[in-house]
Amino acid sequence: MDSQDNLLQEENKEVKQVVETPEVETQKAPEAVEAEAVEAEAATRLQHSETEDAEAVEAAVAEEAPKAEEAEEAAEAEEAVEAEEAVEAVERKVYQTKAEVLERVKELAHGDEAPQKDEVDYLKTAFYKLHIAEREAQLKAYIDNGGDPETYQITPDETENVFKAEMGLIKERRAQLFREQEEEKEANLKKKLEIIDKIKAMVTSPEEANKTYQEFKALQQEWRDIKSVPAEKANELWRNYQLYVEQFYDLLKLNSEAREYDFKKNLEIKTKLCEAAEKLAEEPDVISAFHQLQKLHGEYRETGPVSKELREGIWERFKAASTVINKRHQQHFEAIRAREEENLEKKTVLCEKAEAINSGEKKNSGDWERLTKEIIALQAEWKTIGFAPQKMNVKIFERFRSACDTFFAQKAEFFKSLKETFKENADKKRALIEKAKALQDSTEWKSTSDKLINLQKEWKQIGMVPKKLGDQLWEEFLAACNKFFEARNAATSGTRGEEQANLEKKRDVISRLKAAAEEAGDDIQQQVQKLVEEYQSIGHVPFREKDKLYEEYHAVLDKLYKELNVSVAKKRLSKFKDNLKQVAERGESALDNERARLMRQYEAIKQEAQTYENNLGFLSVSSKKGSSLIDEMNRKVQKLKDDMQLVKEKIKAIDAENREK
Repeated sequence: MDSQDNLLQEENKEVKQVVETPEVETQKAPEAVEAEAVEAEAATRLQHSETEDAEAVEAAVAEEAPKAEEAEEAAEAEEAVEAEEAVEAVERKVYQTKAEVLERVKELAHGDEAPQKDEVDYLKTAFYKLHIAEREAQLKAYIDNGGDPETYQITPDETENVFKAEMGLIKERRAQLFREQEEEKEANLKKKLEIIDKIKAMVTSPEEANKTYQEFKALQQEWRDIKSVPAEKANELWRNYQLYVEQFYDLLKLNSEAREYDFKKNLEIKTKLCEAAEKLAEEPDVISAFHQLQKLHGEYRETGPVSKELREGIWERFKAASTVINKRHQQHFEAIRAREEENLEKKTVLCEKAEAINSGEKKNSGDWERLTKEIIALQAEWKTIGFAPQKMNVKIFERFRSACDTFFAQKAEFFKSLKETFKENADKKRALIEKAKALQDSTEWKSTSDKLINLQKEWKQIGMVPKKLGDQLWEEFLAACNKFFEARNAATSGTRGEEQANLEKKRDVISRLKAAAEEAGDDIQQQVQKLVEEYQSIGHVPFREKDKLYEEYHAVLDKLYKELNVSVAKKRLSKFKDNLKQVAERGESALDNERARLMRQYEAIKQEAQTYENNLGFLSVSSKKGSSLIDEMNRKVQKLKDDMQLVKEKIKAIDAENREK
């Protein structure tokens, strides 16, 4: 009895091993993660079984509760793995400069911390994102300052070389760590096989079990201290270990009084763990609460069983408190995943906008500058959006960067071509400047004026050149033109006074023509003819007023002629009808002869009108003089058509008279 009490006291003094949820290491092979999960599950089951009564019946009953707990905890362990992965994906430092990234890379390359694959990948992505943005900014500044994109050379970056070298060291470290881990697993496997052999040798009789209890507990602790083993050996290893441990406990006899004392002590511990778990519901930091809960679960696993009638109740209480924390934890990461999906949608829209800009039409430099601002705005908006889901984050960034790179490459090609066009246009304008300078001292006022005006028109037809150069060339060209026109104006100042007087005279004639149109007296035709002759006898007017005066004059004249033609035609037709009776009295042949004469007259007028219309097709309106000639011929054609209409009306009148007879 004393021996059993001593064994129990020693057991109660032990600091039991906490079986926590394995930390997630994204670089571990799937087999390694599976092996660790198997070890955690077996350790949990063993911790519950090792402190229970060794009597066969009570031990069988007591094992039911721990097995139920193990199923719950296995699910929680799986959730913990997923949660830790999400934490790794979200809780990343946002690096602002390449120096910050490089500093962290050096820490991993030369420090004691084991480099994690996901962090190494993240650091690489962050570095090159900043590196590419820096190069794009340098290229843009070069182009904006007038640089030629074709000759642009990328400046070597020493920071990038150092970064690559440090990343190489990290790669070597990770490879070495992996080899060491594999070697350690093989060594651990050998140690655990030796422990199994020792426990197997102890399982002989109940008396031997009691004597070797302390040695057995030491072997258990040694087993716990040994870490992972090769994944393919883990399952079989744990089955053998559990088999011989359970056989040992089956032989071990503990007195009932000590067991009840142990049950009472375990109940106190588990009650405090329940209270601590329930209090975690008030913890504002969801992640912290979850990690604290994992520690409580480890302590709960290490605590031995309570009495059978309280066992289910205490577990349900602890499980209920755990469910609250796990649910908050799950909702927290579901919200994070939802935000990441939303960020992915936003970034996809930005990619589509950038790609649409690339496929759109860009006619001139103004379009390119406007679209450049749009691309830069898209890039700025991109920076305000958080991470996308980890599996898509790099892909969506590559898509956006590719669209931006394509745009700036197309822009560089456009401005390279534009630069060549600018050079051609500048050469053409310099040639016009030389021609203008050759004419600036001429005294042939009329012909030289026309030549310089044509040069100015030709200048306007030449395309663009850079603004600064364009202003310089225009000032030089304008100076040559102004020199000639100032000299011409000084030489012809007297002529301008005479032209101004002629302008006033012609405006007076136009006013009298308008008044005649309003009065429409019987002698209007004679008045109009006199005013036209007077207008034509007046000399030149100022060049700038010539076109406006011409249009005003012919507008009122056309109106008068149209009214006169209608009026005269009506009078002639009325007079013809009055005389038609007298012609009919001469006999039937007289009307037929008159009709035949009118038909000949109609054909002659028609032929003349067609001749004018054919001639119109050969005339050009490239000059003001040509335009006025065309207007005059159009008026003649209209007059002939009016005469044709009058002849047709006369023929109709003869036909009507014949029908009455």
